[in-house]
Amino acid sequence: MTTISLRIPTSLHHMVRQLVKEEGISINQFVTLALAEKVSALATQSYLEERAKRGDKQKFLTAMNKVADIEPTDERDRL
Repeated sequence: MTTISLRIPTSLHHMVRQLVKEEGISINQFVTLALAEKVSALATQSYLEERAKRGDKQKFLTAMNKVADIEPTDERDRL
């Protein structure tokens, strides 16, 4: 476990204190979850960018041409 010192604006600190009180967690837990969420989002973005580089438009179009051109039967599936 690593300890860090963090300076944040007083207004943000007050908001975080209110949120953690409502959630019943500590500020440490809140910050850890927030960091994990951000790291996960950035890692996902990097993965998707790398994956997109391997994409092939012609293969995509070929696959899409195999999909039946019919209207959805369920109203919730319509755009």
